[in-house]
Amino acid sequence: MTLIITGNHLTIEDVVDVARNGKKVELHPDALHRIRMCRNMLENKIVAGEIMYGVNTGIGEFSEVVLNEDQVKDFQKYLIYNHAAGIGEAMPVEHVRGAMLGRINVHAHGNSGCRTEITQTLVDMLNKGVTPFVCQKGSVGASGDLAPMSQIALLMMGEGKAFYKGQLLDGKEALDKAGIAVPGLMARDGLATINGSNVLTAMSAIFLFDAKNFLKQAEIAASMSLEALKANMKPYNSRIHEVRGFKGAIRSALAINKMVSGGDLAEGRVKCKVQDAYSMRSTPQVIGAAHDALEWARSQVEIELNGVGDNPIFFPDENLQLSGANFQGTPVSLPMDMAGIAITMVCVMSERRMNRLNNPALSVGLPAFLTKGAGMFSGLMLSQYTADMQIVEQRILSAPASIQSIPAAADQEDFVSMGMNTALKNNQILDNAYGILGIELMAAAQALDFREYKFGTGTTKAHEVIRRHVTFLEVDRPLYNDHNSMKALVKSCEILLEVENTIGKLDE
Repeated sequence: MTLIITGNHLTIEDVVDVARNGKKVELHPDALHRIRMCRNMLENKIVAGEIMYGVNTGIGEFSEVVLNEDQVKDFQKYLIYNHAAGIGEAMPVEHVRGAMLGRINVHAHGNSGCRTEITQTLVDMLNKGVTPFVCQKGSVGASGDLAPMSQIALLMMGEGKAFYKGQLLDGKEALDKAGIAVPGLMARDGLATINGSNVLTAMSAIFLFDAKNFLKQAEIAASMSLEALKANMKPYNSRIHEVRGFKGAIRSALAINKMVSGGDLAEGRVKCKVQDAYSMRSTPQVIGAAHDALEWARSQVEIELNGVGDNPIFFPDENLQLSGANFQGTPVSLPMDMAGIAITMVCVMSERRMNRLNNPALSVGLPAFLTKGAGMFSGLMLSQYTADMQIVEQRILSAPASIQSIPAAADQEDFVSMGMNTALKNNQILDNAYGILGIELMAAAQALDFREYKFGTGTTKAHEVIRRHVTFLEVDRPLYNDHNSMKALVKSCEILLEVENTIGKLDE
């Protein structure tokens, strides 16, 4: 089924469907009409000689330089050349596709001033699998993601490079093979293609989709560890969380109760302490806070996905153009800094539960380091080291980028969002999170194998899935294969899928 682009109602799930899963897109007829109406207004203003930023003036510090008639068209070409100034390896295809989708949705409002041919070319590139080569680094997240978006805009002139059917080709060759005409750039077309925070927003949308699934798996891991540690389950009673009122905590407690339901621990047949350590009884409050942070970030990202990030902005109904700063990435960068911190926080707690599973003074009768042959064997001792190293890296990466502005463009652009740094480091945080949670899941499965009581239905299913990928540690073996297998398993969401198929959605 095709996604119809209207300028409104685009969700992070839509971004994932198009960017990652290849869903086709189509502009709504009303959107095409709005784009044409805006373009007609722009062309009338050009003929009338009205001064418009980035159309017949330079940009940034050169905004006071007025271009003559002969310069207006060529300016767009040189604008793209100058701004295609990134560095590094190719950005993942899904991030570039997500940015293209976001830019199409901006154009659909009819406030950007570009020709319909520009927007339709972006649509055709998505539908036919032409993905521009874009360097991973270079954007400061204000005036939009100018450097990466300019590498997309190079394709509008038949230049740059692009991936097509698994090959990296010259831009013109990729377009020709896909049967897409080169639209060229006329007045405003270049700036209308690049002047928004579309790359960092697309990256953030995809991150939030994956982070939500990660948090669900954090609840699965917590449930397994709690059952292995003979936790007191009273702190998970819904009344405790309802009386405080945080939605995330209520939701997280419900998920963990679902996981352990049907087991001896939940039904009071296993003796437990009167009160457990914070890393056990605070789990709903902590993972719940992460859920709430991600929900706020999602709301901000979806506003940006459906808003007009441009400069200037054209209002055809009023024959008006206004310059401002809707390209500024801070409204996304700030909540996304918090989203990355939230994932790190959940991982810190995960490692603390894993520590309790390993430590014989804290594990309620489990063997030291979860091995039968302590002394001869070290069990999962070194797994904790691996988790700890990744957490330290996460903590370093959790320093907010949104406060790291460095002035640019001769101080004309003297506060920038650094939102691309936020998006890049969040992906590194999440990559580490898969490894850390995989180690807790592996340790919890090992611990459960030492227990002789009945576990919850969800816990039992999760344990079963893990055992397909990592066997019980009977004697010491090199653990890097197990760590990498568990990391891949968490990233794949196989455990989550099978658990939810067994006990229902964890967030319902």
